[in-house]
Amino acid sequence: MSNIKGPGIFLAQFLRDEEPYDNLENISRWVASLGYKGVQIPTWDRRVFDLDKAAESKTYCDDLKAKLQKIHLEITELSAHLQGQALAIHPAYEVAFQPFYPQGLNDTARVEWATGELKKAVIASVNLGLASVPVLSGGLAWHMVYPWPQRPDGLIEEAFKELHRRWKPALDLAQENGIAISFELHPGSDIFDGATFEMFLDISADHPAACLCYDPSHFLLQQLDYLEFIQLYGRRIKSFHVKDAEFRPSGRVGVYGGYQSWAKRAGRFRSLGDGQVDFTRIFTLLAEAGYDGWAVLEWECCLKSPEQGAKEGAPFIADHIIETTEVAFDDFAGGRTDVETNRKILGLS
Repeated sequence: MSNIKGPGIFLAQFLRDEEPYDNLENISRWVASLGYKGVQIPTWDRRVFDLDKAAESKTYCDDLKAKLQKIHLEITELSAHLQGQALAIHPAYEVAFQPFYPQGLNDTARVEWATGELKKAVIASVNLGLASVPVLSGGLAWHMVYPWPQRPDGLIEEAFKELHRRWKPALDLAQENGIAISFELHPGSDIFDGATFEMFLDISADHPAACLCYDPSHFLLQQLDYLEFIQLYGRRIKSFHVKDAEFRPSGRVGVYGGYQSWAKRAGRFRSLGDGQVDFTRIFTLLAEAGYDGWAVLEWECCLKSPEQGAKEGAPFIADHIIETTEVAFDDFAGGRTDVETNRKILGLS
């Protein structure tokens, strides 16, 4: 077993054009004052990070780390969620996802751009001494998630073959550099639960770099056993978003949400401690699985302010981190151990 690091915080949901949320120095000082020890940085937001410079210049990365170290912060990971989503977009979603990629790109050009961005994220992670790049997989078949109309034989297999083809260059580069590509299993992407992750692993021949960013909130909303998930896939978990959620179905809405706003859905994201996720058990299972990465707050809540959510998140995470033991609690009652003694205990000569 090993120790989880934290608390960390994902900056994406807190950035806006007013102090102290408007640049890396200001927002970092703010989160440090709340008790956070690490920041997960969105690579698409120039207010806090220049991905081109980070991929090209070790000096830029060293300077960035040094600035954060002065306020007692580390970089947990570089997030490339949006670039991952842009790697595989069905035409029906091109307009809605357009803010994720440069305007005017067709599918071929968009794949080329997203692949380049993901490769930069890998190299930048190497330059920063990081181990994992959290991403979304993107999706070509998400509109077929419910089997009506009936799915033709081979349709999903073809989608996953193409998804793997698009991801392979970034995965291979990550493997060459000892970096994990950590898929956050998220609705709207084709890799959204254990079964779809296994499909991707099968097609990719268990690619060593294909790993997981564990976020129990998405599993609770799907009504998936998020605890057994750790027991099934723990060795592939390389990043951890600490995010809470609740699922309260009614006679009106269930898993699909009835096209309602977040506040009126049965499944809703909540601030830490306000939802139904069993974080005590999660931290235990992750510790037993040997997870030694960061526990990072990803704040999303339909009711509470981001300021309150961030303030409450740091002590919540800190209180759940387990300092794993190297001694047994009953060592005081033990005695000398050797083969001869063991045989005597067993009644053997």
